[in-house]
Amino acid sequence: MKIAVEKHQSDKYQKIIQAATHVFASKGFYNAKVSDVAREAEVADGTIYLYFKNKDDILISIFEESIDRFIKAAHDKLEGVNDPVAKLQYFIELHLELVEENQDVAQVLQIELRQSTKFMKEYAAQKFMDYLAIISEAIEEGQKQGLFKKGIQASIVKRAIFGAVDEMALEWVLMKKKKYSLKQVAEQISLMLVEGLRS
Repeated sequence: MKIAVEKHQSDKYQKIIQAATHVFASKGFYNAKVSDVAREAEVADGTIYLYFKNKDDILISIFEESIDRFIKAAHDKLEGVNDPVAKLQYFIELHLELVEENQDVAQVLQIELRQSTKFMKEYAAQKFMDYLAIISEAIEEGQKQGLFKKGIQASIVKRAIFGAVDEMALEWVLMKKKKYSLKQVAEQISLMLVEGLRS
């Protein structure tokens, strides 16, 4: 545990993460080499292996760093918000705002991460479950307050909400000429999904 904490506190570690995000977004995960990341980060190739086992480990670390930032931002934004409907709306808006503001990260998470067999098959994704828990907690709060239908299973619907947001984020990232803003997407998803939960 001590090693992990030191790793994440290292400026060099953060520099490598930022460099890898840019390299993977511009070259693609499979086309990029560890030496490309080292060059971008202005470190020796061997330095990369002091912090990461391999290229897949770098990719998973980008995911974890991004999820950590999102969860912190979500908790900050939702602090003091008692309305479960507003919580879900803010959650959707925040996810898409972060996609728009961090397009290299979005490119890596929406496209490159899906191409990692190691991630898709082996990664336990506890941080992703923490992310989904924000949605399910809001749904359960809404049910307790009589705002959302009792028959809804939060364990299922949380993934449906994430799936809708994730799919629209992916389409937006891939769209060469943006036909609509992510603010419009957030409004439409909220209208369709959140309103559909109401009793």
